[in-house]
Amino acid sequence: PPPWNAGSRRPSAEPPLTMGNSSCKGTTSEAAAPPPAPPALRIGDPFPDVQLPTTQGDMSLHEYWGDGWGLLCSHPAAYTPVCTTELGVLQALVPEFTRRNCKVAVISCDGVEADLGWIEDIEAATGQRVSFPIFGDEARENAVRLGMLDRDLKDDKGLPVTVRSVFVVGPDKKLKLTILYPPSTGRNFNEVIRVLDSLQATAKHKVATPANWTQGGEVMILPNVTSDEANHKFAGFRLTDVPSGKQYMRYAADPTAPAS
Repeated sequence: PPPWNAGSRRPSAEPPLTMGNSSCKGTTSEAAAPPPAPPALRIGDPFPDVQLPTTQGDMSLHEYWGDGWGLLCSHPAAYTPVCTTELGVLQALVPEFTRRNCKVAVISCDGVEADLGWIEDIEAATGQRVSFPIFGDEARENAVRLGMLDRDLKDDKGLPVTVRSVFVVGPDKKLKLTILYPPSTGRNFNEVIRVLDSLQATAKHKVATPANWTQGGEVMILPNVTSDEANHKFAGFRLTDVPSGKQYMRYAADPTAPAS
């Protein structure tokens, strides 16, 4: 098996997977290739709703997110080691996402029954009891629609596994961030929080965030902000001189930082 699937998996009786007009009966020789992937989602595109059974009952992803921000992560398979550590870390960070008005959800290519059993293992291995819904996308229809399938790695049925996708969606239900990790590499959720902080700061203010920025650090005033506007909105901003003489390296205090 591929290295990401090094852990043992519990056997489960799964019905044939259906994709379009073809049926997968669970063997490599009979496994049907998924339909061609639709055009990849781009930043700013409307994020499609997902309506599936979850570990918390049937659910609409858009309704679950409500009027706030949303995070959706995919994982290659239940009962696998890297995914187990990821969901434990993600659960530990739920209070941080909640503080940022962002609801967490996960999508799986396993059935809900398998995910419910896996939740017990996650708690035993990481000390974290998963509180967010895991959407069961057994037919991989949403994995195809959202461009989450690996072109090379296959599961024990010969079906493509999902990569480790991260989607951050704004209150307007448009895609604000996407990150793709290979199945062999666990995600850095602290980076996801860092980018969420940047997205929320730049959505409300005419600023951008520099390399390695974290909340509370200096932000950069957008180039299309005039000097007069910068002086009005960012009093005392810092200008770094450059050989070209162009005054575009303008730093200001983080407008979202809590008042000291």
